[in-house]
Amino acid sequence: MEPTTGDRTPRALLDSPHLASGIRKATTRLMPMLVVLYFVAFLDRTNVGFAEEGLQVDRGISAGAFALGAGIFFIGYAIFEIPSNLLLDRFGARFWLARIAVTWGVVASAFAFTTNDTMFVFLRFLLGVTEAGLFPGVIMFLSQWFPNKKRVQMFAIFYLAQPFSQMLGAPLSGGLISFGDTLTPWHGWQVMFFVEGVMAIVAGVAAYFLLTDSPQKATWLDEREKAAMREVMAHEDTVRDADGPRGIVPAMLNGKVWYFTVIYFCLQVAVYGTTFYLPQQVAGLLGRDVGWQVGLVAAIPWAVGLVFCYVVGRHADTVARRRHWGGIAFLLTGAAILASAWAGANGQALLGIVAITVAVSAFLCAGPISWSFPTAFLTGAAAATGIGLINSIGNLGGFVAPIMRTAINEAVPTEAGTWGVVSLGVLAFLAAAMMWGTALFRTRADALLDTPGRER
Repeated sequence: MEPTTGDRTPRALLDSPHLASGIRKATTRLMPMLVVLYFVAFLDRTNVGFAEEGLQVDRGISAGAFALGAGIFFIGYAIFEIPSNLLLDRFGARFWLARIAVTWGVVASAFAFTTNDTMFVFLRFLLGVTEAGLFPGVIMFLSQWFPNKKRVQMFAIFYLAQPFSQMLGAPLSGGLISFGDTLTPWHGWQVMFFVEGVMAIVAGVAAYFLLTDSPQKATWLDEREKAAMREVMAHEDTVRDADGPRGIVPAMLNGKVWYFTVIYFCLQVAVYGTTFYLPQQVAGLLGRDVGWQVGLVAAIPWAVGLVFCYVVGRHADTVARRRHWGGIAFLLTGAAILASAWAGANGQALLGIVAITVAVSAFLCAGPISWSFPTAFLTGAAAATGIGLINSIGNLGGFVAPIMRTAINEAVPTEAGTWGVVSLGVLAFLAAAMMWGTALFRTRADALLDTPGRER
């Protein structure tokens, strides 16, 4: 017999028209602001690539300092993830996400005044420290607002900021550099850093006024919608509290938390390994220098991935679908990265572009699905700790990926850097196996997703 909440079953709660209308309102009110925050965050962490030449010519930043600064961002980010998430749990998402955006915007703007290697590396580390907590904070925030059945869809909408930033970020950063060089007394890279940093500050201020900590504080929900959301989220919290670890230390030692940490690390190796080198890989396939033509072609995988991320997220509403589609997404990620390596080594430009498009589309689908599993059994301080741990260790994949790719290319040199690309895809196969292995982790929360007659 299905457990009840009050006089209604959990499934009846999920079918409530008041819950549906509350979710629709929350989606339109909250998601655009969250997408803007992640868009600006991704822009400010990756725009340094556009300033590399200017920093070297105008400020004498060495290649070694630039490489260290590019990677040290992730160290600062990882160290302060869990503390930031715990503070978000204490002060509320509205204030803390706004604080994160404003402080990282101040640091991002300060890059305009970089004078030497030490200052550049320090600012990159500080940028990671100040941005720490944004992504896992939003994941936790969404898990407090939306029931598990709708959560992957919301994660997918949030993830759309990543392809948008890749498609729009390059022309925006390039345009600001051109504008700064021709129409201002400053260097173009200074204008880019300053303007994009100010964008984060403005987004943070807007977030403070536009976000709401919980359904019960939302003046734009009526009482029946608040009641429906309160009932279903209270039931899910009860289930998560019973199934998951309780407290900070148990969450850090929990085997399931570390299981999903490994999955997310494998994902980030593929994501950042592909993202960092996408322009160069496309340029090599096309036989052209990096420029506007390469930029247009490099935008294709993100445009296609944007569509697939949303469609898969919208329909990943059962445990079976999440497990199978997640496993397939990781499998396609690994296979497509290997195919792109073969295409590059054999001069097959069209096949290479198709393979990269499949890889990007697949890992964009895998991300939201991956987050649905830990948020189904983590709540309270354990959620703040567990989600922060998964994201902090996972994001070290962004630090490891370029180092691993470079080291393997030096150990096994080829003209197209084939084996370095291959290394980025291998871990995706491990993640695929582990995703299917989540069948071992069934929890009572899964009953809220599966309906009679559906495959489990």
